[in-house]
Amino acid sequence: MQTLTLVAVCAFGLEAVVSDELRNLGYTDLKTGDGRVFFRGDERDIARCNLWLRAADRVQIRMAEYDAGDFGALFDGAYSIEWERFIPENGRMNVEARSVKSKLSSLPACQSIIKKAVVKAMSRKYRRERFEENGPLFTIELSLVSDRALITLDTSGPGLHKRGYRKGKGEAPLRETLAAALVLLSRWENSRPFADPLCGSGTIPIEAALIGANIAPGLGREFAAERWPCFGKTLWTDMREEARTKIRRDDFSIYASDIDTGVFRKARENAAAAGVAKRIIFEKKKLEEFSSKKPYGCVVCNPPYGERIGEADEVVALYRQMGLVFGALESWSVFVLTAHPDFEKYYGRKADKNRKLYNGKIRCYLHQYFGPLPRMNAFRQGSGPGAPGG
Repeated sequence: MQTLTLVAVCAFGLEAVVSDELRNLGYTDLKTGDGRVFFRGDERDIARCNLWLRAADRVQIRMAEYDAGDFGALFDGAYSIEWERFIPENGRMNVEARSVKSKLSSLPACQSIIKKAVVKAMSRKYRRERFEENGPLFTIELSLVSDRALITLDTSGPGLHKRGYRKGKGEAPLRETLAAALVLLSRWENSRPFADPLCGSGTIPIEAALIGANIAPGLGREFAAERWPCFGKTLWTDMREEARTKIRRDDFSIYASDIDTGVFRKARENAAAAGVAKRIIFEKKKLEEFSSKKPYGCVVCNPPYGERIGEADEVVALYRQMGLVFGALESWSVFVLTAHPDFEKYYGRKADKNRKLYNGKIRCYLHQYFGPLPRMNAFRQGSGPGAPGG
């Protein structure tokens, strides 16, 4: 198997989370950029990371990186890549591009140049200038930043947030990758209770259940590279079978509640589709009815931000109620993601730590309130990305 430079693409602010995931999977010598983590691996690692990475958006192969101040340099750099190692004679080639602070700002022109270079490079092997492109899909991405070109080949297909379980959505669904990142940042372990009293369509508790049971998030979907003839298809089957053997059967407690009957029904359906319905206790109840006598629990939630007209007063009242309800959970840790600038004021307490994250294009902060950890987990305080506890 050939060793490649791979790229785990993620939302801004989650680079450290994805890096931690990669280290836990055994990868070293990581290099981090804006929204990307670079590492070394082969086709086995491509399959493994697509199956297991929870907070990454996709896994790519870095094909080349070079200066491209004009179209000639852009073409030459793309032509020098051995595309024929990956793309078969009938491969469908889709080129995507973005340009930031670069002379080459016309995206259609950049896409056309890259496509021409790839086709010409492939003619070295196939001895033809036209290709039918009726086979597996190969998405080539060009990123131009300050006249520096990065060309990657996508192995994931649809974004990794598309786990395949979301049958219904709330009004403002949280991406599965961000929900998983929130759980990972909380440092929750399945020996402790977990709750989302504002669960909506259930994304956060479902991702927590997948983490608690050690279920690979990509186990129920397919990936673009599975169809590539350059990679062995049996490898993906073997990696899935290996992932199934790692599922944990131990019991743990996850509570999810919401007052909205419509989204609550969707949450149950989504949990069933994810195969974790039996691991989550769903209850229809108001926030003020939530309480627990169990110690050392963890609340992770994504309440409304108050951006819709007429919602501001309701959100302020909700945040105040959250402060009262969560404040009564003496040994619990609380993690709240919101874009509201005055959340701490209405919640009634400054967070121990705030972390800037992005929910789509919305800049948010994860307000982190650290409770004490069980004695057996005390050594984990201060470790890993984000919180010095959880």
